[in-house]
Amino acid sequence: MNLNTVHAPGTKFPARKRVGRGVGSGLGKTSARGHKGARARSGWSAKPGYEGGQMPLYRRLPKKGFTNADFHVRYTIVNVRDLNAFDDGARVDLEAILAKHLVTKETDLLKVLGDGELNKKLTVVATRLSASAKAKIEKAGGRSRRAAPRSTPGSRRRRARRSRRRRSRATRSRPRRKVGKPRRRRGQARRRSARAEAAR
Repeated sequence: MNLNTVHAPGTKFPARKRVGRGVGSGLGKTSARGHKGARARSGWSAKPGYEGGQMPLYRRLPKKGFTNADFHVRYTIVNVRDLNAFDDGARVDLEAILAKHLVTKETDLLKVLGDGELNKKLTVVATRLSASAKAKIEKAGGRSRRAAPRSTPGSRRRRARRSRRRRSRATRSRPRRKVGKPRRRRGQARRRSARAEAAR
């Protein structure tokens, strides 16, 4: 038994592979990279989906269907049972909930759901409230208010479309300039009148 071969089974730090230390090791010369090619060069890394230059699978498959993931509105969600951490008469909004570490912030939009029971009289300010959450807040003697909606990608696109429509309507309703003979400049009119008098 040699000390350099003794190790605990499943050791955390296995011996590293030493390459380029002579052909006798089996990992010399090309250092386990083979002869030429992209993998033998420095800086090569396996890009996800790359298949060596041939048409990759994600481009060979047909495109089908539609996903609403880019336009889906995401909320920071909290249930009414979690709001019992506040004192009676407190104002509960996203900042207050995050200060109590009740949830992890997903977005700036807060949605309150109705799981559990609420025993505190609170004023809850949220972007959205489920019907059961609103009923439980009011049953406990509190009030619920809708926060001012923040802009989302969908709302920004709708506003842009509306502004484009307004601009196009304004340009259509603008009176067109009459197309006729161009106006004569004053100097030309004077010269013509002088010539007419001289001809008389």
